[in-house]
Amino acid sequence: MSSTNPLLQQPKRRISPGIVVVIVLVLALAGGVGVQYYRGHSKVEVNSNGRTEPAVITGPGTSGKGVTVGKAGAKVNIDLYLDFRCPHCAEFEKDSGATVDKLVEDGTATLTYWPLQFVNPDSSPRLANAFAAAAANGKALSFADELYGDFSKSWTSDQLIELGKQLGVGDAKYQQALQDNTYASWLESVGKAADDRGVTGTPTAYVNGKQLPTDQLTPEGLQKAVAEAAS
Repeated sequence: MSSTNPLLQQPKRRISPGIVVVIVLVLALAGGVGVQYYRGHSKVEVNSNGRTEPAVITGPGTSGKGVTVGKAGAKVNIDLYLDFRCPHCAEFEKDSGATVDKLVEDGTATLTYWPLQFVNPDSSPRLANAFAAAAANGKALSFADELYGDFSKSWTSDQLIELGKQLGVGDAKYQQALQDNTYASWLESVGKAADDRGVTGTPTAYVNGKQLPTDQLTPEGLQKAVAEAAS
């Protein structure tokens, strides 16, 4: 009568490469779904409450004109062409946003936002429209800073509504503008004006009509260009 010697190691079952690939793909897919869920459901927390909000000099809706904020009469204007789904714009905001905000706050320069919508065919127009709705309620700068401040978010409609509420502009009119895509035609006119000016990418900045080279889109480059324009 034969018996199995318990001291002898049993041969191990080998997992085929195909099974390993499937397992890796399933884990990757699950991870991707988890990331997407977090991006679309993470809590909205603003950092702009309590700050001084610059006045909106030119609001959204005027064909071919951007949204200008700051103190009327400033000698310098910064034109900033951006896309709210542009990672390079997010980097620019992270590195130079505080410098731009300070120039606007102290009256050295006004800032004109030109929201473009080509990076993501779904999100870019939606976020640009939400920015316009917030700007119409006097919260252009803070709203833009918050969108870039948490760039990893999907900024779903629910998240945009919550952001508006926390900034004090989340009323029925604002929410209706999000739902109806109220500023679509204005955004098209902004895009056409950018094309006519020769803007080919974001971020692009002009100081008193003079385009800054890409390597000068820095705090130092902006301050130097503004100082020269003001002199």
